[in-house]
Amino acid sequence: MNTTTPVFSKTDNLKFFRTLNKRVNDYFKENNLDKTGNWKLHLKTIVMFTIFLTPYFFLISYEQMSIWIYLLLNIVIGIGMAGVGMNVMHDGNHGAYSSKSWINKLMGGSIYILAGNVYNWQVQHNVLHHTYTNILGHDEDLEAGRILRFTKEAKWYKHHKFQQYYSVFLYGLLTFNWAITTDFLQMKRYLKRNLSYGEFKKPVIRWTTLVITKIIYFSIWLVVPMVMGIAWWKVVLGFIVMHYTAGLILSVVFQLAHVVNETSNPVPNEDGEIENTWAVHQLYTTANFAPKNWLVNYYTGGLNHQIEHHIFPNISHVHYNKIAEFVKETAKECNLPYYEFKTTRAAIYSHFTHLRDLGRQPQLS
Repeated sequence: MNTTTPVFSKTDNLKFFRTLNKRVNDYFKENNLDKTGNWKLHLKTIVMFTIFLTPYFFLISYEQMSIWIYLLLNIVIGIGMAGVGMNVMHDGNHGAYSSKSWINKLMGGSIYILAGNVYNWQVQHNVLHHTYTNILGHDEDLEAGRILRFTKEAKWYKHHKFQQYYSVFLYGLLTFNWAITTDFLQMKRYLKRNLSYGEFKKPVIRWTTLVITKIIYFSIWLVVPMVMGIAWWKVVLGFIVMHYTAGLILSVVFQLAHVVNETSNPVPNEDGEIENTWAVHQLYTTANFAPKNWLVNYYTGGLNHQIEHHIFPNISHVHYNKIAEFVKETAKECNLPYYEFKTTRAAIYSHFTHLRDLGRQPQLS
């Protein structure tokens, strides 16, 4: 991995963010609104946790249910798991859920029952992804080892010519990997690099938290159902189905925002400088999808408004519909791009054609 930290231009199109920031701040001030979540987010929190946890209590209460109903309930849990992650955990760990820090920590901490870890998430997502969006070697969302090729700069292997077909099967493993291996590997890597988001805690505290929360996590999802009388193979199968459902949803939503034909993967010049300012960089590397679809807006926690989220990560997603008007208008005035797919289907098509193009042998493309 390239460890030389990129530096963003300080002179390119400063007008864009200055103008946009003023318009957004004026909107909240004139309408006497907080930038954090409101009653809509609080109600949605109840909805998402209900979808997530209600099937679980049914599972451990009725161990004699048919295998098909059992698996269906685990799919519903997976849908709820992704919903909690996108709507509650995400805003919480960005400090956007509430104006009270303890509430943000509580909601951000929901990641522990989603198989993840707060420290790892905040470093990978808040620090690396949001700062160095789509820059290979710094944005770990682009790292897939040799299995997948997400940028032209990544090394090409023969099996990549089939990646538009097999990638979707791998996407479902996202949260399963969080639970089993990713958190341990990330923590070792981040602590070695002294990376942190906010307060830097001693490594022993980080490792102790990780181990204890993993024990609690596996106790909830594996041990308790077995103790309640559900066959071990049924519990394991349900666990896999739950994670595969959540992982597939989360992976696809994340990919549609950055790994599509329209977005770019800027490369630092020989001085380590990125061509654009940070805010303008977000416009070139990020895309929105299905902005007018009520269900997509509601369920994805505004992650279909990824442009607005990247420029204003500390503003709750419940405000993105309105903020999008300012971003689009300001980008147009400054002759800057604003990538947006009208439908989810169009974004999915762009993603998989992009994988197909990247899978071709480079010298033949």
